[in-house]
Amino acid sequence: MLRELLAELARDVAAARDRDPAARSTFEVVLGYPGVHARWAHRVSHRLWLADRHLAARFVSSLARMATGADIHPGAQLGEGLFIDHAIGLVIGETAEVGEDVTLYHGVTLGGTSLERGKRHPTIGDRVTVGAGAKILGPIEVGDDSRIGANAVVVRPVPPNSVVVGVPGQAIARSRPHRRGDRPDLDNAFLPDLVGASLQQLVARVDRLEAAWPGQGEEAAVGAPATDDFTI
Repeated sequence: MLRELLAELARDVAAARDRDPAARSTFEVVLGYPGVHARWAHRVSHRLWLADRHLAARFVSSLARMATGADIHPGAQLGEGLFIDHAIGLVIGETAEVGEDVTLYHGVTLGGTSLERGKRHPTIGDRVTVGAGAKILGPIEVGDDSRIGANAVVVRPVPPNSVVVGVPGQAIARSRPHRRGDRPDLDNAFLPDLVGASLQQLVARVDRLEAAWPGQGEEAAVGAPATDDFTI
């Protein structure tokens, strides 16, 4: 039992060192990473929860919230290899399920949309990356190897290998599939521009309509973008 526990704790530290270039040593991660501390506290509170010691479990999770800024319900099921970066503002609800090698940034919410008991929080697949401030709400599934962009609000199921951005979240690209043992895709700086892509599709549709009507295509569209780069 002790050997198994130590292996779990070591994997938590390894996940932080593997996915955070700021981590310079194991000692630094053990002492100074609130996301790792939140994960460790949840290991304790979750075991208490499964043993029907619910009050004790909630007490441990409350202490962890005050110490780390992460509010993780003791009933949530968290997979191995989870890395919580920064931890501040993270909320994970009671019936949430998180797969293996998942990365969650600060401000992420895995929340519920119902007052009914039962499954009401999301299920996150393996090797998923959820950007800062993203909200995933309701008993929906996010497929393996997907990326959720920063501040996206996801209320519909997400297929595997998807890139989701916007409010409400739209799966508008495919993420690179991962082989077992691959590092998760953490690059949230280059996500599709939902507004730009929609504008480009609209302009293309107007061009087709003008071309279909004789004499309507002679006047160029004022301000029509000549590029697909809508970076601000």
